This record gives sequence, C-alpha cells and structure tokens, in this order.
Amino acid sequence: MTTKPPVIWLNVAIFSLSFILAAVVTPWFGWHFGFGAEHWVWLIVCFSFCNLSITMGYHRLWSHKTFEAHWLVRLLCALGGAFALQNSALHWSSDHRVHHKFVDQNDKDPYSAKKGFWYSHIGWMLRHYNQAVYDDYSNCRDLQKDKIVMWQHRYYVPLAVLMNIGVPLLLGVIYNDIIGMLLMVGAVRLVLNHHTTFFINSLAHIWGSQPYTNKNTARDNGVLAFFTFGEGYHNYHHIFENDYRNGIYWWQYDPTKWLIKACSWVGLTKKLRKAPPLKIEKARAQMALVYVQSRILSLPNHVVLMNSFQNEFDAFMSELHNYYDIKRQLLESKKNLAFKKYERSMLKVRYEQVKLDFVEKRNRWNRIVSQYA
Repeated sequence: MTTKPPVIWLNVAIFSLSFILAAVVTPWFGWHFGFGAEHWVWLIVCFSFCNLSITMGYHRLWSHKTFEAHWLVRLLCALGGAFALQNSALHWSSDHRVHHKFVDQNDKDPYSAKKGFWYSHIGWMLRHYNQAVYDDYSNCRDLQKDKIVMWQHRYYVPLAVLMNIGVPLLLGVIYNDIIGMLLMVGAVRLVLNHHTTFFINSLAHIWGSQPYTNKNTARDNGVLAFFTFGEGYHNYHHIFENDYRNGIYWWQYDPTKWLIKACSWVGLTKKLRKAPPLKIEKARAQMALVYVQSRILSLPNHVVLMNSFQNEFDAFMSELHNYYDIKRQLLESKKNLAFKKYERSMLKVRYEQVKLDFVEKRNRWNRIVSQYA
C-alpha cells in the first residue's frame, strides 16, 4: 500500500476557513445585516485586480515571457498576486513551467489532469506531493534577475498578510463596516480568486473542444474564459504558449489580452509576442482532418473518402504556404528601400490573386469539414 505524502495543514486551513467564511458566514451576515453597493463594487474590483495580476503577471508575463512590462505593471502584478494568495510569482511560474514541459505526465506534472478533477483542482496543494522540488527554481533563472519578482518572493508572507487583511480592513474603516468588508473583500473574493484560477488546471483539461491539438488534455472553453479573464482558451495556449493572447479572435473574451495591448499603447508593455498565423492555421486544419477521419471510419466507403479528404487537405496546405510566403515577400519589400516601385506593385498584384485563391481554398476546406462536424 502506497503511503500518501504528509498533509500541508496551512493550506488545508486557508482553503477550509476561507470557504466556510464565504459560503456560510457571509450569507448569514448578509441576511441579518445586509450588504451595500460598496461591498459588491469592491468585491468585483478586488477580484478583477487579483485575477488579472495572475493572468497578466504570473502567467503571461513571468511564466511564459510573452511580453515585457514596465516596473509599475510588474509591481502591481506582484502585489495583486500576493493578494490572490497563490504563492510567489517565482514559485508559481516554476510550477507552471514544469506543468507545460511535462503536461499530463503523472509523475512529473505537478497538477496533472490525468490524476482526476479533485487532484488537479486543489488536491495537489493539500499534501507534499512535490516536496522534493519545492525550492528548486532552476527553471526560472531569468526571473531571478527581476528585482520585483525576487522582492515579492522574499517578502511574500508579510505582503500576503498586508494585502489580504490590510485592504479589506482599510475599506471597512472607510465605509464603517469592517466585518462586512472582511467577509466580502476578504473571504468571498479570495475563494472566487482561488477556484476560478484552479478551474484552469482542472475543468480546462476536461471540458471543452480541442481545435488545435489532441496531444494533451487541454481544452478551449468560452464559458471558462469568461470567469478566468480569457484563460479558458486553454487548448490554444498549450500549443502556442508564447503568444500573449489566449483568445486570438476579436470575438473571443480575453480581457487579459486587451489589457496587455492597451498598456502597450501608453508604453507600459512592449515586445508583445504572437504565434505565426501560418502555424495557427496549419494546426487548426490538421486537427480538422483528424476529426473528419475519425468520423468517416465507420462508413463503407471510408477508404475512398479518406483519400479524397487527404487530397483536399494537401491542396489547402499548399495554398496556405503559398499565401503566407507571398505575404512575407510583400512585407519584406516594403522594408527594403532598394526594392523598385514597379517590382513591388507587381508583387502586390500577385499577392491579391494568391489571397483570392487561398480564401477560396480555405472556404472549400471549411465546407467539406463542416459536413462531418
């Protein structure tokens, strides 16, 4: 019989106490004394500040280096991360990089989804499953050069206490309701911050679609994206982790992406990284082919259909590469001062024709795939 690792009683106490305060004491208090608009407004403000500090700071800035940020942005994310009570940015990023490197490998992924919902959601933090590598930050040497990251790591406990007790207490004094603010901005906000973040490790590896890759359990889920400030597009993220966006289309809800972009307009962020469009299109087409092939296997003429779909896919891939190649040439010609005006105009005409052919081929491919969706 395998002996389970020792319980981390501090984590058990924090999760249990905050949940009881949020789920039992807060409704009782609200029933007897009521909550005003200020309680709800500050709950939303602080919840958003904490989650954005995790998604923008801990995740996309520090874990994946998808952009660079001004010291003020990094400081605010460090404070918000301490407020969210999810360990230091250094420790969080180290765990997350291991997760991406060894995703779904039960012996190496610190919160492997293949160990079940409970384990990946919260169970991995209740026992010393990863005690052997708890202080090993060798995969974050780059972050150890960031003074704000190291300052937050060194003083994480007092910062966490200051933010989680001090902020609700200050608001309580301002609005003359210390208990109400401690419950709403302290306990309820903390539980919401914890579990919406934890859903990315658990639900986002169980519930949703896989439009980009099926090589791991990560899923895209628009519902989760709403509650996690854009992190729900997790299937995309696991194949293009160095992209500052998770929701790459304008209609996908990703406020973290919008905030990072908006900050770049005023010089607070820079060097925003994106995955190459060619690779994104190719990944989607390859997964569509996989789904189509799996659906036609049971049909009597599946061999003929398989060959037909493969030919359509190959033709689409050829047009895809051709389009992005000519597009690259056109962009390079604009930067090259020696490029003659006549040659550039001819290249532009060719680009427009190739673009029409590409759009037509892509629409044809999408129509064929939609028949078996």
